[in-house]
Amino acid sequence: MAVVKSKLLKQLSNNYPNFLKKDLEKFTNIILSEIKRALKRGDRVELRGFGVFSTNIQKARISRNPKTGQKVNTPEKKTIHFKMSKDLFKKINKNNEE
Repeated sequence: MAVVKSKLLKQLSNNYPNFLKKDLEKFTNIILSEIKRALKRGDRVELRGFGVFSTNIQKARISRNPKTGQKVNTPEKKTIHFKMSKDLFKKINKNNEE
């Protein structure tokens, strides 16, 4: 199951029924937009107990179109890297053992 923003908002509204759904949506949008802005600037985003988001630069290279076999120039680009915290890792793996 993928985490979709609408499901996340639904879960938040179930956990916090005293908040309006539109306020929870604004709150979620603010957090996500701040994470995006920080990553665009090249900053590192750390969410304690969850993980760290950072950007890596993928070098320009010559790749190959798998369909035609033709060589294609792929420009340099930024990619997002996520490393989960030890706490999250332990929680995920603890549930698998039981």
